[in-house]
Amino acid sequence: MRIFLTPILTGTAFAAALAGGGFAQSVAPAPQPAPVPVADPLPTTRALFDSYVAAGKMPGIVGAFGIGDGATMFIASGRIATDANAPAAGPDSLWRVYSMTKPITAMAAMILIEDGKMSLDQPISDFLPAFKTMRVQLNENTIDSRPATKPITVRNLLTHTAGLGYNIITKGPLLELYNQKGINPAQVNVALEAVSRKTRPATLQEFANTVAGVPLIADPGTKWSYSIGLDVMGAVIEKASGMRFDAFVQQRIFDPLKMRSSYWTVPQDAAGRLVSEYAFAPSGSLVPLDPGATSVYLNPPSFPYGGAGLVMSANDYDRFLHMLQNEGELDGVRIMKTETAKLAMSDLLPPGVMFGALPGGTGGTMNLRMGFGAGGSVILADAEDSMGAGTYGWGGAAGTIAFVNPVKKIRGTVMVNYFPGEKWPVRAETTRALQADLARYRK
Repeated sequence: MRIFLTPILTGTAFAAALAGGGFAQSVAPAPQPAPVPVADPLPTTRALFDSYVAAGKMPGIVGAFGIGDGATMFIASGRIATDANAPAAGPDSLWRVYSMTKPITAMAAMILIEDGKMSLDQPISDFLPAFKTMRVQLNENTIDSRPATKPITVRNLLTHTAGLGYNIITKGPLLELYNQKGINPAQVNVALEAVSRKTRPATLQEFANTVAGVPLIADPGTKWSYSIGLDVMGAVIEKASGMRFDAFVQQRIFDPLKMRSSYWTVPQDAAGRLVSEYAFAPSGSLVPLDPGATSVYLNPPSFPYGGAGLVMSANDYDRFLHMLQNEGELDGVRIMKTETAKLAMSDLLPPGVMFGALPGGTGGTMNLRMGFGAGGSVILADAEDSMGAGTYGWGGAAGTIAFVNPVKKIRGTVMVNYFPGEKWPVRAETTRALQADLARYRK
């Protein structure tokens, strides 16, 4: 186990107390001097992570936790692969974040709303004409359809209320149609990608146009259902910004936040930091699913997937969350206005729509009182199993977790890479462990 503390901003007495322990180390990708060990600021969380690796539940795990503008606390245990000679996992290891891509895509959309390039309740057909006349599936046993009663709006895409499906939850004839048309904006490994490429549209705009030709599961704005909405949003962002979707994210989010380890395609000079991804065999043992050395993420995807396409380090995702915690600003650089950030992390569900139950493999979180903001869930009431009302965040299918509470000024990222992501209750156990550690500082 290694504990790292990275200076972000200094000043508060509480942050100083937390920063009294750990390893002082820069988290830039370049090699740094050896860390100097000091006291442990999060012993309960550290012990939990160590226990996961010791029990063989995962080869490695990294957490990034921050309070206010104090030092980010990184807790790392294990290695980036099961190989005994694999590098140790750390703040700069690269992880497939899958659906934790969605909040980043959503914030790119919010930036364009702030820029006046689009509005929250604007029909997406203004940017993607193929969505002008949508149809709705009569029931899940047929692809027969009727005209939709409402247009799909930007809000609908951000909140999974557009009536779009998802091949991880859609069933019956509609799922067959999705598969036939290659509506599968994600990649898992080289073998599966070779099959997916046979039907998947070659560009983001072609993908969006294909989606527009398939029936919806419900009228827009009437039902919450996990979907490819943020992938379609990538196509909207391209049209509204006049730039490639990935280039816009790079220019308006990654570059100003100095997120230098966030990739749609992992470059060769960073390949040695890419973790191996595993699946669990029936026996419970870990089986390589996408080895880091031969990963599908070393080659360009069909197009940048706004719903599940990024590989990122714990350090980079922490910087993104820190910006949200500060309501749009980090290190003196403003990404979006305070009011835009607050709006993005508020409950944006259309009137009368409730946040629905989550299927397995989504990486999300549930609570007794939940809403949904721009690309992520929003906790509406304090509860023991969460970081409190106002917490915004989401997770990834391979077990990754991200949350930020701008009211309490706390944030957290947990990186693992195995399927199914719900194999172990990492979210709930990390929340309890972190709460126990933080309680020591409130006494």
